[in-house]
Amino acid sequence: MLSFASLNPQRVLMKTRSFLCHEIADSIDGLTLVDMTLADPAPGEVQIEIKACAVNFPDILMIQGRYQFKPPMPFAPGGEFSGVVSKVGPDVIHLKVGDRVVAGTRFGGFSEHANVPVESVRVLPEHVSFAKAASYATAYLTAYVALKVRGQLAASETLLVHGAAGGVGMAAADLGQYFGARVIATAGTDEKLRVLDERGVDGVINYTQADGSLGGFRETVKALTDGNGADVIFDPVGGSVFDESMRCINWGGRLLSIGFTSGVWPKAAVNHILIKQISVIGVRAGEIGRRDPALGQACRDAVFELLCNGHIDPYIHRTYPLEDGIAAMTSLQSRAVIGKAVLTMNGYEAGSTA
Repeated sequence: MLSFASLNPQRVLMKTRSFLCHEIADSIDGLTLVDMTLADPAPGEVQIEIKACAVNFPDILMIQGRYQFKPPMPFAPGGEFSGVVSKVGPDVIHLKVGDRVVAGTRFGGFSEHANVPVESVRVLPEHVSFAKAASYATAYLTAYVALKVRGQLAASETLLVHGAAGGVGMAAADLGQYFGARVIATAGTDEKLRVLDERGVDGVINYTQADGSLGGFRETVKALTDGNGADVIFDPVGGSVFDESMRCINWGGRLLSIGFTSGVWPKAAVNHILIKQISVIGVRAGEIGRRDPALGQACRDAVFELLCNGHIDPYIHRTYPLEDGIAAMTSLQSRAVIGKAVLTMNGYEAGSTA
């Protein structure tokens, strides 16, 4: 369990700042940046001076009480962050003060410092920036499990990625290219499509129709695939996007249901599934690890290796200082973010390669 504060005054050694949620609310405006006391790391923990923390939708959902995991109050959002080890617990031998690290926890990263279990920490190579390191884990693990484990994407196939300018969608587009597939990406604005095109996808489609609704892409997908449709479809959007996808998927294709950012749960037409002999496959990357720990660890290791070897490149839309945590979440909530938004602190500069 992540710990970043202590009620034992004998252990309190330093002051730090955290962006805290004190109560469940629909609005994120109630979070406050507060001064806190932080204890020495306990056995099995290290203390990290956080440099960068990604902003993700689960952070917002936790604040609103709509996420499956309910952190204890008060809590700082932020489940993936990077920085430098500033202290180690009394029994920690494989990490040392000064190590550059990346950590994956469920919360606590909207802080200047945090005590983290050693099993949640990886040593970070010098060439990987703190911002990139904080941005890879959740998105790329989800995409890897979806495409490699659940979707069995082959190099000869066409992959259609919806919501491809979001963190998870962009990760799927990147991994699809790495796996050798032909990637078609959809997004809702020309600016988002421009970024995707610059990142090397094979085709881009604006799926926003004249009335502002989502859909209207199936004929373009068919035209780009000689009438066959996509072999694998990565769908974190749901709603009408799912419905249209059922009509532009190839015979024997796999439709990967990642989530429902549209707010609408679709209903699969069984006649399409039967006639085209397609598979509709649910994807929850975290559940893979809980049910099969060895497979989950292998997937996490594979994604980290891809990051360290430069095969994946998280796209940072913008960095915000810790003080602007609410603004960062607001930009994500309004769909203004392309790729990832990242909070920075402790002297880490936007655009730095450190």
